This record gives sequence, C-alpha cells and structure tokens, in this order.
Amino acid sequence: MATGWVRNTYRYARTLLRDLNYQLKQICRRNRDGSFTTQRDRERLLTQIADQLHDLGYRHMSAQSLKPKHIEALVKNWQEKNLSAGAMKNRLAVIRWWAQKVNRQNVVARSNDHYGVPNRQFVTNESKARSVGEEELGKIRDARVQMSLELQQAFGLRREEAIKFIPDYADRGDHIVLKESWTKGGKARTIPIRTEAQRTVLDRARQLAGKGSLVPSAKNYRQQLRLYEAETARAGLSRMHGLRHAYAQNRYEELTGWRSPAAGGPAVKTLTPEQKRIDQQARLTISLELGHERPQIVAVYCGT
Repeated sequence: MATGWVRNTYRYARTLLRDLNYQLKQICRRNRDGSFTTQRDRERLLTQIADQLHDLGYRHMSAQSLKPKHIEALVKNWQEKNLSAGAMKNRLAVIRWWAQKVNRQNVVARSNDHYGVPNRQFVTNESKARSVGEEELGKIRDARVQMSLELQQAFGLRREEAIKFIPDYADRGDHIVLKESWTKGGKARTIPIRTEAQRTVLDRARQLAGKGSLVPSAKNYRQQLRLYEAETARAGLSRMHGLRHAYAQNRYEELTGWRSPAAGGPAVKTLTPEQKRIDQQARLTISLELGHERPQIVAVYCGT
C-alpha cells in the first residue's frame, strides 16, 4: 500500500513538472520571436529553468504563477554553482521573456544588479579578428557554404544570417537588407555596400542562389547548418565569428581614420575630445550594422 502511495505521489509530481514544461514549450511555439537559433536556445533554457524550479521544491507551478521568490531561488542556485555572469544574464533574459508573455513583467527586477549578478567582462583589447583567403575557401566543397563564409567576411554577418541569405531580396543597390527572420533578436537591418569587393561577392551570391536563399530547396536550415559545420570542421576552419570582428575593425578604421584599440590603435582614453566624438559615432554606426542594440557591445570587437 505504501509503495503504491509513493508511486502515485511521484507520478503526481512528474505530472506537475510536465505541466510547467509543457506550458513553457507552448508559449515558445506560439511566440516565434527572433531567429531559429534564438528560439531554440530560449526553449532549451526555459526547459532547464522549469527542471531547476522543480528540484528546488517548487512543484505546483504553472507558467502564470511565476513570482519573485522563484527568481531569487534560481539566482541563488546559479551562484552556488558558480555560473558565469554571462550565463546568469542569459537565463534572466529568458525569464523576462517568459514573464512578458504571461503579463507578469513586474515580478522580475529590471536590473540584474538587483540579484547581485556582476557585470560581464567583455573587453580584453585582444583582437579576435580573422579572415578566410582563397586557399582556405577552396577547401570548402559545398558552393553554398563557401558563399555563406564569403558573405560573413564581406558584410560582418552572423552565421545564421549568411546561411539564410536571399541575395535577390537583400540586394538594394547601395545596401543590403536582412529580413527579421534571419537575424538574432528578430530585427531587420541594413548594411551599406561600400566596396567593389562586396559588390562582387553579392553578384556571385545572386548568380548562385537565383531567386532563392543559400539554403538549397531540397534542404531546410538545420540541414544546411549541419553541412556548414561539417564542411568548416573538415577544412580546419574555426572561430568564424572572428569574421565579424574583422569587419568591425576594418569599418572602425574606415570611419575614424585610425585603427581600433583591438587592432593596435590608440586607446579611447588617449583620444582628443574631437576624436572621442568621432569614435562614439563610429561605434554607433558599427553597432547598427552588426545588429546590436547597444553601442557598448562594439567594444568586444574593437576594444577600448
């Protein structure tokens, strides 16, 4: 009899856990905010958070019952596990997203400082820029993967943006337009076409893809992403995010007339007042072209 009671209690607890997990998954499915990668990561983190809340003893929760005590308990648990500031901030961001979707925004503090989450140390002034030359690109057997890499390099695109890229749609003559469904955060943006090299890459991309995207018609994005990962790994290419770093640093030098701190240029604190004004404007421009909402993030690419 006792064994049956224990079994039923366990089943009941698992049902409650599944309820929260199920509700959060349904919220994610109904709200396709951001790129595929953003959606995937958000759902993964919310699943982890639901499991953690269960383990912390909160076993009667629904998506609507989120309270400040739950967030405080989660943060305390993350701190005890020595999670990095960046990891905690990512989790708090998805909790804020959850709270907003169930009209419970006020249960989450607006500032991470409230939870004692330290500021992330972004800037090292060590350049992470990299480039890919003809020899390296020649090791990529798939023409569409090769073209995605070239677009990353020419326009500072994220990997997903370069894979989903539709040249015929994006090319507007003197600039390209990225659809919100391609971008992190789900916000469309424009990037200027400034050089002949960019124009050449874009023309070849149009010739390759025709009216479609760089995801071939016989595949979906996930399949093309796996091919991209396999091809770059086989070719010995890594740190492809460094192509964005190179774009940002080159753009900084073009806009200011001097190298960025990360590329060996002067530190911001040594600039004259007029140079600092130029520096700030350049960082704002680069921030918009890279698809970041905060110009401060450009310090990750260009240094301080």
